Amino acid sequence: MTAPRRALRLLLATFAVAALLLLGWLWLRPTAEPSVDGSVAVAADLDDATPLSDDPAAQRIAVDLRRLADDSMEGRETGSRGHDLAAAYVAAQFADAGLEPAGDDGGFFQTVPLLRAVPQAQGARLAVTRGGRTIELKLGEQFLPWANFNAGTHRVEAPAVFVGHAIHAPDIGHDDFAGLDLAGRIAVLLPGAPQAFDDQHRAYHSALQEKLAALAARGAVGAVLVSTPESEARLPWARQRASWQNAAMRLRDDDGGPVDGFPMLQAVAAVGVAAADLVFADGQRPAAELFDAARAGTLRGFELPGTLLLAGRTTIGEMASRNVVARLPGTDDLAGEQVVHTAHLDHVGMPAGGEGDRIHNGALDNALGVAIMLETARTLATTPTRRSQLFVALTGEEQGLLGAQWFVTRADDAGTPVANINIDMPVLLAPSTDIVAIGREHSSLGDAVVAVAEELGVEVSDDPFPEEVTFVRSDHYAFVRAGIPAIYLDGGVISADGERDPRRALAYYLRNCYHQPCDDATQPIQYDDAARLARVSAALATRIGNDDARPQWRDGDFFGERFAADGER
Repeated sequence: MTAPRRALRLLLATFAVAALLLLGWLWLRPTAEPSVDGSVAVAADLDDATPLSDDPAAQRIAVDLRRLADDSMEGRETGSRGHDLAAAYVAAQFADAGLEPAGDDGGFFQTVPLLRAVPQAQGARLAVTRGGRTIELKLGEQFLPWANFNAGTHRVEAPAVFVGHAIHAPDIGHDDFAGLDLAGRIAVLLPGAPQAFDDQHRAYHSALQEKLAALAARGAVGAVLVSTPESEARLPWARQRASWQNAAMRLRDDDGGPVDGFPMLQAVAAVGVAAADLVFADGQRPAAELFDAARAGTLRGFELPGTLLLAGRTTIGEMASRNVVARLPGTDDLAGEQVVHTAHLDHVGMPAGGEGDRIHNGALDNALGVAIMLETARTLATTPTRRSQLFVALTGEEQGLLGAQWFVTRADDAGTPVANINIDMPVLLAPSTDIVAIGREHSSLGDAVVAVAEELGVEVSDDPFPEEVTFVRSDHYAFVRAGIPAIYLDGGVISADGERDPRRALAYYLRNCYHQPCDDATQPIQYDDAARLARVSAALATRIGNDDARPQWRDGDFFGERFAADGER
């Protein structure tokens, strides 16, 4: 494309974004009046959270975060008007930084087709029939039905089989399905993976998508996921119960059906740890023994007597959301290759129920990540690299990495992605001196991030909570599954003042404010640390963008061996 045509295209896209922003502000005028320059008016009580920083980058990040986490964005739920407004703001920032639109039809937006499903209380049942009796579990208190994307109503009654963690890992001699017949049966399983697994196997095999795929492949017709004490310590049943009727989403295929909908599984439900013994009643072992065996690594599957019945109703509808995509073109013959930056824009919106503030602003999760990515884009716009730099504010992460999956399957349309740098929920609530680079052990990106961090005087720390299997829980994993080396940059864990502990701040946040209204811009966010993370991200992208060689998976790496093509390892 010639320079004049590129400039004209960028000018037109900028006008379109400005118009969309104006419409958005007018739409939400009762809750957020636009100022003279078109920006959102920020609540006065945010003055208390003003960063004590002379760093212009920290100040810009603070401004972006406050816009994206403002009440006018209504929690940025995927497909909502608040998310659309946030997407328009991000597109405007990309245009202002001088980036080219790289979405659909020459614009900044990439449409992501979705199905939206909401499970209903009416008709929901989980019944255990064995030993001449039927045990009806109580909806909400003891079990929660999952949304069914394949049918508005479902009812399945079948024999049940306990399948442990539902893991088939022949490379390490582990098979929870050995000697068990799942065809036409309902699988009962535990979340997670054995503690004896190394971090890579635990991360991969803990992913629920892998478990459900394994069950469907073996002919199971339903699944019951029984919580453990450990899983409820991380995600309490009370919180699951409060959110069970929030909308679930899946990508929508060309035929209008769900992508990864597992139609073989006619019903899926969750059971709280307090009700686990009801599922295993009259079986070989009580729930407590099974939990102990899981911890000890001696868990074995077995057939359960009698039958389980799962029934429910789901309201299903079509919808769409948008990724925001922008490009900094490369400078030479490597411009057809792309370093892809990602941060998810969506959050969980305004869930029904509860009292008081219903807006889940998602300041740390992930308005801060998007703000850091925007600052990275501004930095790189001043020093283009040989490879193109692509920036994507993704939708649908909270629903299962949906925007990332959609983007990755179409990424080659605009060039070849060679690396992904992802930023998600940096919990910067206590000053630190380091950063965390999740997944650095898997590819040469780990060496690159250590090198650039050293040049900047920043230490790189390991994942502080590997048991959370974060490597498979954010958007970069969609790139990993496509064989593309990826790294996830996160906040540090080494205290800068010896008093405020970043690890404790992270633990507190996860327990109290993760996916809660208190994740807002009034938190003591360390914007200087955010600016440092943006500098590391920009330096890493510059190194990747100018290097002759593409990033490579490490020899023998679990994810590289599983997902990369032979010539790309």
